[in-house]
Amino acid sequence: MIEIPADLDPSLVPLAFLLGTWQGAGVADFPGEEASNFGQQVTFSHDGRDFLEFTARSWRLDEAGQRTVPLETEHGFWRIDARRQIEAVLVRDQGVVEVWYGALAEGKPQIDLATDAIARTEASPPYVGGKRLYGYVNGDLMWVGEKATPEVPLRPYMSAHLKKAVDPREWIGDLENLPDDGIAFFK
Repeated sequence: MIEIPADLDPSLVPLAFLLGTWQGAGVADFPGEEASNFGQQVTFSHDGRDFLEFTARSWRLDEAGQRTVPLETEHGFWRIDARRQIEAVLVRDQGVVEVWYGALAEGKPQIDLATDAIARTEASPPYVGGKRLYGYVNGDLMWVGEKATPEVPLRPYMSAHLKKAVDPREWIGDLENLPDDGIAFFK
């Protein structure tokens, strides 16, 4: 069940399924870059205004699934209009700023986005465009990203399967409904 916060701007209700912190893992693979498994944490939050704030951090994982080095950090803002059209402005730590446009699918929590404008610093890696697909599937958030460079046409480069993170502090006062391993948090 998707919870809709009382102070959520009414225009954002169709995007309420994104709210929260999501954690999981995925794969990254693009010509000219080292293929790897990665861990990721994505947060969609709001402050009552007509946009969602977006933060994503990812890091490479070693063979044992342990964090090694940071991979990428993004920060941005998402909006949706009455026609279910979405716009997002994202800034990446690599020196890239993107404007994305897309739509929320009719009747299902799926978002398709494509870049409309890109600004890059001189130090940023080559990049000319991208597409993303986000889906809310059985309570999980899944996404796949495609990118293009001057040398490589648009192709998938990252995908991840994320689960909603639950803050154990939310269980305080409701000890009867703790998960089986939740008691360890209080010891």
